Amino acid sequence: MRSVKAAAAAGLVLAVLTGCTREGGRVDMGPTGGVPVEGGTATMALPPNATPNWIFPIGPPGYGASYNAGIQFLLFMPVYDAVLDKDKGGLTTHGPSTLGLEPKYSDGNRTVTVPLRKGVKWSDGKPVTARDLEFWFNLLKANKTNWGNYSLGTMPDNVKRFETLDDHTVRLRLTRAYNPDWFTANQLTLMRALPQHAWGARTDGGPVGDFDRTKKGAKAVFARLTRHAKSLGSYGSDPLWKTVNGPWKLAGWRDSGQVTIVPNEKFTGPRSQRPHLDKVVFKPFTTADSEYNVLRSGGVDYGYIPPSVMAQKGKFEDKGYRVDPWEGWAATYIVYNFNSTHAGPLMRQLYIRRAMQHLVDQKAMSDVIWQGSATPTLGPVPVTPKSRYLSKAMERNRYPFSVAKAKSLLTSHGWEKKDGTARCVRPGTGADECGEGIEKNDPLELTLLSQSGSTETTNTMQELKSSLSKAGIDLTVRQQPLNSVLGKSVPCTAKDPGCDWDMSFFGTAGSWYYPLNPSGEQLFSTGASANFGNYSDKKADRIIRAVQYSPDMKAVHEYGEYLADQLPVMWMPNPAYQVSVIRNDLRGIEQNPTVTFAPQDWYYVKKGAEK
Repeated sequence: MRSVKAAAAAGLVLAVLTGCTREGGRVDMGPTGGVPVEGGTATMALPPNATPNWIFPIGPPGYGASYNAGIQFLLFMPVYDAVLDKDKGGLTTHGPSTLGLEPKYSDGNRTVTVPLRKGVKWSDGKPVTARDLEFWFNLLKANKTNWGNYSLGTMPDNVKRFETLDDHTVRLRLTRAYNPDWFTANQLTLMRALPQHAWGARTDGGPVGDFDRTKKGAKAVFARLTRHAKSLGSYGSDPLWKTVNGPWKLAGWRDSGQVTIVPNEKFTGPRSQRPHLDKVVFKPFTTADSEYNVLRSGGVDYGYIPPSVMAQKGKFEDKGYRVDPWEGWAATYIVYNFNSTHAGPLMRQLYIRRAMQHLVDQKAMSDVIWQGSATPTLGPVPVTPKSRYLSKAMERNRYPFSVAKAKSLLTSHGWEKKDGTARCVRPGTGADECGEGIEKNDPLELTLLSQSGSTETTNTMQELKSSLSKAGIDLTVRQQPLNSVLGKSVPCTAKDPGCDWDMSFFGTAGSWYYPLNPSGEQLFSTGASANFGNYSDKKADRIIRAVQYSPDMKAVHEYGEYLADQLPVMWMPNPAYQVSVIRNDLRGIEQNPTVTFAPQDWYYVKKGAEK
């Protein structure tokens, strides 16, 4: 890879890219060889119904989709991120694309010092300094409940004191000793440098100052930035979003979700991070089928094919594309709403959740519907790729497909099938009764809100509906665009309007992509902002905290095994993020399992030097 990058740099003196490598949707180039060139446009297809809708790097609940963060990182250099260490061949938290250098822990892991890369400037010429990190921290601390990544007790609660040592070094005094592996992977990766000198005003047209250093001022500044971020149609013209420090800047952001970026000519980060292309277009599609049709005509340079047409991948290879499944570091699941005004009492019965999990035939769904491009989700820790976070016990399916076991669990707890639907005939809280809050003759009827746009997801939900009906569970599936499902699947109490949904699914490309440490404080701890289903369990809270504190792998193993058993969600087949189809003459693409993008590494080649 190093040699190729060197060749790309040398290509600066070569001619700009021409259309000679492509004729009528056919790429006249093999998968290897060619001469790197500068310039050109690459169009990348976004997943079905996945439309970027948030630019401010502090996102509220419901705006945490991976494509939002992926695009933000191109405009605003991440302090830490999951980046590929090309020397070691694995992922790490810092590298040429990050603003932060290796963090240092001291004082028994109660203090962490964060050194910043020197010489990086904002696009208006102002230096990126520790003050920009302090600005982010102050905004966060005053507005943490409006932040989608907030979980009680974690960032910023776990920082006792934020210190600025000099222009390029900050120090976090922590509330206690933390597991450095977890803290770097899951907390420091949340840090952002925001341009305080450009964003630090309380009102439009008002003066910029140190208002963020008081709680009242930080709330006012945050409210103004959030108000601008809600104006999707103005992203391309709003001066706020023009102050960037990343390798790219915004050239257009349509309401439809199409985002166009061009090189930031004022980029002062590492030379290796300077873009080679003239432009990158992220193109949204309403369905996988519509993307497939555009891809076939050559209208997308980096797209994907639905698993249902995997058998036709040879046609794309014949046209000069390569097919490469993009496997994610993810878990996929259906969220149970434990506070549902309709089905909360049902969701809170572990025996019902176990019965339902026995009715999920993950192997058949993976093999038949996803054409082998999905792997089972058996708990909160991804099964693939193998990692030290996965114990032997977590590799076992605790709830294999069995209609008989599902029926037995329901009948032994007082349910009887009448006219095709299970109804409670023994209400009460005894060991053989239906459970608290369930009345006599109550039906086992549930509604599932599922994302639209994917044939595989539609078929998966129909298969699930059919399986559940065999035990008398009546499931109604309602499909909506992804952003709509995400917007409705937010934490709520039974008193809140809109808390009447029972289950939701947003996992066509995987439900949750972990940072490097797959802990569950954002997903399953009580009150966490991404705990969309309001799951709450004292033991789960305790062992999740243990992962944060202890560097011993036993802690993460206990967490994974307990939640695999307790079923805070319904585990579902975990599909590849996408089965990518990429032009052979578009090179430099590394499909990071945490699904971040690095188009500054992409470049075209043309014929002339194949060996």
